[in-house]
Amino acid sequence: MVVLGHIDHGKTALLDQIRKTRLIEKEAGGITQHIGAYQVVESGKKITFIDTPGHEAFSAMRSRGAKVADLAILVVDSCEGVKAQTKEAILHIKKSGIPMVVALNKIDKPEANPEKVKKELAQEDVLVESLGGKIPSIEISALTGQGIAELLELILLVAEMERLIADLSKKAEGVVIESYLDKLRGPVATLLVADGVLRKGDILGTLSTFGKIKKIEDFQGHSIEEAFPADPAVIIGFEDVPKVGESFGVFPDPEAAKDHLKIPERKTPRVLEISPEQKVLNLILKTDVLGSIEAIEEVLKTLPQEKVVLRILKSEAGEINESDLKLAIGSPPVSGCSALILGFRVKASPAAKVLAERERIKIMTFDVIYDLVEGVHKFMEKELQPEVIRTNLGKVKILEKFLIEKNRQIVGGRVIEGEVKKGAQIEIFRLQPPHLPGEEELIGKGKLVNLQKNKKDVARTSKGEECGMLYEGDTKIEEGDILVIYTQEQKKGEL
Repeated sequence: MVVLGHIDHGKTALLDQIRKTRLIEKEAGGITQHIGAYQVVESGKKITFIDTPGHEAFSAMRSRGAKVADLAILVVDSCEGVKAQTKEAILHIKKSGIPMVVALNKIDKPEANPEKVKKELAQEDVLVESLGGKIPSIEISALTGQGIAELLELILLVAEMERLIADLSKKAEGVVIESYLDKLRGPVATLLVADGVLRKGDILGTLSTFGKIKKIEDFQGHSIEEAFPADPAVIIGFEDVPKVGESFGVFPDPEAAKDHLKIPERKTPRVLEISPEQKVLNLILKTDVLGSIEAIEEVLKTLPQEKVVLRILKSEAGEINESDLKLAIGSPPVSGCSALILGFRVKASPAAKVLAERERIKIMTFDVIYDLVEGVHKFMEKELQPEVIRTNLGKVKILEKFLIEKNRQIVGGRVIEGEVKKGAQIEIFRLQPPHLPGEEELIGKGKLVNLQKNKKDVARTSKGEECGMLYEGDTKIEEGDILVIYTQEQKKGEL
């Protein structure tokens, strides 16, 4: 069973209430970061839940979650109603072709309006039974536990009506729902058994790897000897880390499992086409599990890359090590950009930290994907040159010149266009023979330090008014010069 819905609508809280554990407190930021499978027993029957992340960054992971489940629970906040990810979840469920149960959460709140939410769902072609449709719905509160027992009964009823029955006589088969490389235990994979019985000592194979099961653990980390259909099982024994989403099967011997392997096609390296105006940021991505890589790479693609192009040199599960730093050092910057090492729910080894500090390679680690993406976005903007915004204010024709000392000068003139502001910048234009009026040449620049009108300090003067100016600059102003008054400010680069 897969649990889907919009972020903060209560998917993890629902599982938390069902399993009577504190999953939310263990998740960074209160958000599920990658797929986990959890199991409960209701009326003597086991129900396995796949908890999928709720943020749009995890679209691919949610899609995979729906494909491995027999039934979906669509969690919708009774106060907020149908949101963007609610619609996306509905599409995944329909695409997978599995039955659906709608859980209208947060029914304990005064502002809850389940009838309004049902009508919104109907607009998305999800017609619940109370409105004449075929999709069962139930009002629940993940906070208080209201409706949870009824939800579990409903799940078992739907499973019975859909005849969701597994075949124990078949060889074990199922799907890899998570995997990573453990420094001590080697490749570790979380499998969801679909049919058959998975036993310690079995020879497993996927399209990317194979191995003999050395150890099986349940979702709580307890060692078990066998796993049955719908059981989530943590497996140790693969030769390499299997790819998330791959199907697995049991084979009679290692040779048969090897024959099942699909040798990956050699891909021609993609040539990165960039314009002279673009920069390239080299990224090295290290994560806790392979599923996180998929999600992060997907959301990084959504960042605007017209000015700074992201190039992922390497992405794998495991801690940040010296090898990652050497890759960053050995990949020269393109168009002036440097390399950035990203860690998601992993740390850098002490040796890697020392090397990074010595070589001035930036390492950024995060526990929440939103923060990681925001961090990359800000780093990309720092690589851009600030934009200088110039605003022309007005023009002054010089009528008299007064005190002159070193790089300062007092002059008088009339504002012939726009206005003049104290503190603005000045460009000096002078008519140079044989040019005609209006063809003055730029001969120098300076700053308007002080401004007076009628011998009193003022902040600004307007067209038609005469003013005195304290000018600061290397070029000496002469009578008849035209001063262009302007301001300029630096605006940080935006992607």
